[in-house]
Amino acid sequence: MCPGLAGQSPEEGWQLYTSAQAPDGKCVCTAVIPAQSTCSRDGRSRELRQLMEKVQNVSQSMEVLELRTYRDLQYVRSMETLMRSLDARLRAADGSLSAKSFQELKDRMTELLPLSSVLEQYKTDTRTIVRLREEVRNLSGSLAAIQEEMGAYGYEDLQQRVLALEARLHACAQKLGCGKLTGVSNPITIRAMGSRFGSWMTDTMAPSVDSRVWYMDGYYKGRRVLEFRTLGDFIKGQNFIQHLLPQPWAGTGHVVYNGSLFYNKYQSNVVVKYHFRSRSVLVQRSLPGAGYNNTFPYSWGGFSDMDFMVDESGLWAVYTTNQNAGNIVVSRLDPHTLEVMRSWDTGYPKRSAGEAFMICGVLYVTNSHLAGAKVYFAYFTNTSSYEYTDVPFHNQYSHISMLDYNPRERALYTWNNGHQVLYNVTLFHVISTAGDP
Repeated sequence: MCPGLAGQSPEEGWQLYTSAQAPDGKCVCTAVIPAQSTCSRDGRSRELRQLMEKVQNVSQSMEVLELRTYRDLQYVRSMETLMRSLDARLRAADGSLSAKSFQELKDRMTELLPLSSVLEQYKTDTRTIVRLREEVRNLSGSLAAIQEEMGAYGYEDLQQRVLALEARLHACAQKLGCGKLTGVSNPITIRAMGSRFGSWMTDTMAPSVDSRVWYMDGYYKGRRVLEFRTLGDFIKGQNFIQHLLPQPWAGTGHVVYNGSLFYNKYQSNVVVKYHFRSRSVLVQRSLPGAGYNNTFPYSWGGFSDMDFMVDESGLWAVYTTNQNAGNIVVSRLDPHTLEVMRSWDTGYPKRSAGEAFMICGVLYVTNSHLAGAKVYFAYFTNTSSYEYTDVPFHNQYSHISMLDYNPRERALYTWNNGHQVLYNVTLFHVISTAGDP
């Protein structure tokens, strides 16, 4: 019999483990792990979040109205002073006004013309404020009911619980180790920014508290790299610094690994390691025989001859040479010296590939960069073998020019026709039981 696996407590229900016995007697245990932020998609949690957003919107509206009514009230009071002054002058005139005095009074009277519209707006705003106050009372009742149903937690408390559960989920995912790709989620559009081609990424080796995002627009001759403090800042387009690379880049296959950017130097087969903190090139080295300048790009072109990737086992380069007839070569690189540690010829023609990414030492290749693409081919470096796959891959914006796996987040980063998009991945895990070889 297969041993049971300990999961989370029933009330949290974030992880479900099942196990079965294979024909050879080994235990095959599958971990079905919900996608990140599953809790936020729960019906009541979602309703709570929507209500809180509505309360925030109502509060902002009331704040705007309060400022506007205050401004209007000040205007009415000033006009009241003007009206009293005009009334006094008219009474003092006692029916006789010179032409000059009459013109002065006429000019002052024109200042009163906006008063009627301001008063109408003031009345409308007052009615709106009454309606909004009633809406706030209704929302407060709904919030109280939902919070009582969800265990009398305040929204901030619930948010903290979600964050804690997500942290446990990520820790669990890391403990599960590597697995075979069996599914790619629907796309999650983070932002629409920049030109049709480009790349964006986070540091695959950074601690969880470091959520910086790097952004590189364009596919050749670029030198400008934007570093955003957090993903939230990237979405809002704020709080960033600029790095100006000493050599321009080619393609979109860049990767940030342990504080450095690895990229292909324009019009060469040179790999450059640029260190962000020191703002300097630590090392650069030619990749022997690698094609460049659109000699062996992916199907979309774009000087994508050399593609750098990071997975659970380290830094990789994907490219091709004349010697292997344009088939994809996968090489393990030493991240310190950029020397090739070992290479594999996959036998898959690079010009027929849409894009590619590495997960757990396996190269996965899509059959197109356009709509209708799927993960079509897998090459296993541990066994030097390959297989054809059929993993659906929803290409929402119909032109992918960058696709990279982040092992820290277990997500795919893509640049899709000017949109920065994320995909979650599903991996099948085989967990060996005690005593298995």
